[in-house]
Amino acid sequence: MVATTTEQLTALASTTVVVHPLVLLSVADHHARSVPKGSSKRVIGVLLGQDNGKTINVANSFGIPFEEDEKDPKTWFLDHNYIEGMWEMFKKVNAREKMIGWYHTGPKLRASDQEINDLLKRYIARPVMVIVDVRPHTVGIPTDAYFAVEEIKDDGTETRKTFLHVPSAIEAEEAEEIGVEHLLRDIKDSTTTTLSTRVSEQLASLRGLQSRISDIQKYLADVAGGRMPVNHQILYHLQDALNLLPNLNDPDTTASFASTTNDELLVVYLSSLLRAVIALHALVDNKASLGKAELEEGKGKDAKEKEKDKNGKDKKKDDEKKTDKAASKSADPDQPI
Repeated sequence: MVATTTEQLTALASTTVVVHPLVLLSVADHHARSVPKGSSKRVIGVLLGQDNGKTINVANSFGIPFEEDEKDPKTWFLDHNYIEGMWEMFKKVNAREKMIGWYHTGPKLRASDQEINDLLKRYIARPVMVIVDVRPHTVGIPTDAYFAVEEIKDDGTETRKTFLHVPSAIEAEEAEEIGVEHLLRDIKDSTTTTLSTRVSEQLASLRGLQSRISDIQKYLADVAGGRMPVNHQILYHLQDALNLLPNLNDPDTTASFASTTNDELLVVYLSSLLRAVIALHALVDNKASLGKAELEEGKGKDAKEKEKDKNGKDKKKDDEKKTDKAASKSADPDQPI
């Protein structure tokens, strides 16, 4: 475990972990084949790629046999001999790809992550841990990258082993982009956004913001209650975020917000009026169509009744003629029977 000062932590936090789509597909396939539906088990694997200092390029991966006791998280098994055998085969295929870290499908940090990370330090000097959420509930990047660090406090207090979160991104080479497009060709194009899509994305963003604000509130409450130690670095970041908030006591800022809100409400009001006019126009057209259909149906009924009356009169005349003819025959005595 590398002892890290505050300055080194800041430098390490600026490292970006770039994950390729092939890795995400491999992890999802590994999880689908190994974990039954409805289970909370996770899978673990090794990440391959290049560590360029400020950027870590994760280009490939392979899964490894792993078991852990759900009741006792400190009881686990990882086959490191399998890692050595797979690494020997991968070196023959692509020597440029090195072992740079490991992944698991959390979807959160686990109690045994520190021990597993220490085991993998046998093969990797600075392993990066990437948690891949194979069943995300929110829209966004399904990866979280961490480095294991041992913080040395500036005030000389006891060091603490923890994981440092670093930014991650999803990038692909041209060949990968073609493959991903081929896999997703039946899915609706995400670039053609609609109003419902934008509203859904905004709702997802607001839910994420609410979740993070709740985490901040819980952390501050734990610190105030003495359940967690004070971390000045976190407090500095919170203060920087709060300093970016607008001053609502400023009249110009308040007037600007009110003007923007009124403009948006005016658009909503005009849209409501337009929908009402369109609905009224559709109602008038519907009534006119129904009236026309009823009129044509009434004309058809009248024509049928007239034709029926005419046929009845003709039949009555024929019956009368037949009756008269029969009567005349019966009245003529010379007519042979």
